Amino acid sequence: MNILERIDKLRKDRGWSVHKLSKEADLKQSTVNNLYERNNLPTLPTLEKLCSAFGISLAEFFGEYTEQVLTKEQKSLLSEWDKLTTEQKKNLLPMLIRGID
Repeated sequence: MNILERIDKLRKDRGWSVHKLSKEADLKQSTVNNLYERNNLPTLPTLEKLCSAFGISLAEFFGEYTEQVLTKEQKSLLSEWDKLTTEQKKNLLPMLIRGID
């Protein structure tokens, strides 16, 4: 997968439009449009902003991962999970698995 395909996959995985990606990455819409319309490769600063918007590092962007990259919301949830006691995790896990009625 090339760089532009990877950017497009990460964008689509999140359900983002090109406009939303430009907003999340704090880039001009024309900058992001040029990636798609002119098949331009991003500069390193642009790629860093895109990775930040996706919540991943450059290493993760270029890495060959078979696992799904976590969204900001998923990372936040796991961070909160780590703060729970063993007893709290034991009580919460069944609700997460079966859902709260």
